[in-house]
Amino acid sequence: MLARLASRRFLEIRQAFRQSSQASRSLSTALNYHLDSPDNNPDLPWEFSEANKQKVKEILSHYPSNYKQSAVIPLLDLAQQQHGGWLPVSAMNAVAKVIEVAPIRVYEVATFYSMFNRSKVGKYHLLVCGTTPCMIRGSREIEETLLNHLGVKRNEVTSDGLFSVGEMECMLLITPMDLKDTHIITMKILPQKELLR
Repeated sequence: MLARLASRRFLEIRQAFRQSSQASRSLSTALNYHLDSPDNNPDLPWEFSEANKQKVKEILSHYPSNYKQSAVIPLLDLAQQQHGGWLPVSAMNAVAKVIEVAPIRVYEVATFYSMFNRSKVGKYHLLVCGTTPCMIRGSREIEETLLNHLGVKRNEVTSDGLFSVGEMECMLLITPMDLKDTHIITMKILPQKELLR
């Protein structure tokens, strides 16, 4: 019976995506590419602040000199913190210079991990799980409720700069968690209508 219910729910979700005008870009692959914009292009100057240059040295000191590239994740995190919660391509290029690798190696890491935001995010960046089990449990409806309430599309920031909604893969669906400054709400904990209170 559970399998039949899941199968029926999956078919409903599939039909909803086929009817959606943005179906081709509605899943997590939407951010696996870069389009230059006035505030995010490789020609913009970017470097670590003086305080963060000291942190860069400290981070690199944890790795042998011939394995500097192993510091890519903590350096990207530092760059993202410095840049207000998101990583412009020029910051990724700066990280590539520091660890002496081709920029593509840094882009690969930044596009793989959902903790790195490659476009502007709000002060409160709300993430909704995009895996099939969560979709079956109603994650798309929760996302739609959030987007309608905030008046934005996925990965857009509200005009006051406070909120943005994105997608994250597998949030464990067990309990509320706090990953750095990102608050995650699972469907087990908050029904959709209580989500906006």
